[in-house]
Amino acid sequence: MIEKLQSSPDLAALLWFCVAIFGYRIVASFGPLERRSIVGAIQRQREKWLLNMAVRDGRIVDAHLLGGLAQGNAFFASTSALIIGGMTALLGSGEKVQVLLDRIPYVAKSTPAFFELKVLLLIVIFVYAFFKFAWAFRLSHYASIMIGATPLLEADRSNIAGCESHAVRTAKLIGVAAEHTNGGMRAYYYAIAAMGWFFHPVIFAILTSWVIVILIRRDFFSRSRRLIAGT
Repeated sequence: MIEKLQSSPDLAALLWFCVAIFGYRIVASFGPLERRSIVGAIQRQREKWLLNMAVRDGRIVDAHLLGGLAQGNAFFASTSALIIGGMTALLGSGEKVQVLLDRIPYVAKSTPAFFELKVLLLIVIFVYAFFKFAWAFRLSHYASIMIGATPLLEADRSNIAGCESHAVRTAKLIGVAAEHTNGGMRAYYYAIAAMGWFFHPVIFAILTSWVIVILIRRDFFSRSRRLIAGT
């Protein structure tokens, strides 16, 4: 299997990468922890936003705000597709690229087949990011429709409960879109870690740990989270 992943350090670094990214996803999605994260804090603000939207007449601003978020997803989806094309072009060029990398001190030697395995890892990461951003873009479109379908308040506000129920469901749908956007953004972080594998498995492992630390800090201990949560 490609020289048994070439070496034990390479195998250990790849296993640590897989354990770290999947483990963090499981832990960060755990109910009580998620509610304390920036994801949970912003979801509570989304519900407030949509509840405010439900009880006022003008909703063009809300659709405009959501459209801006959707355009961000479209940008990253197209960027991911371009990166996939560039990475695919590298397949079959392992010998030429490795010659350039070998000029850098302390870079681990790699066979062409093993180099292509590293490229394939990056391609898989960006394919994952593409699908995440593309689906988030589609969900944002659905959420815009939900905003447009929000019931209008009667003069006596007798249907306010229905409006608020619809608003909460719309906020949850936007939250699902944001989860996919968040997954796509994390994939870009993970790609930075995976790039370290081209140089040395130790660098790969260190960058993986560094990325996880950054994600933990930004999700749970950042100033942004405290400002959004009001704590």
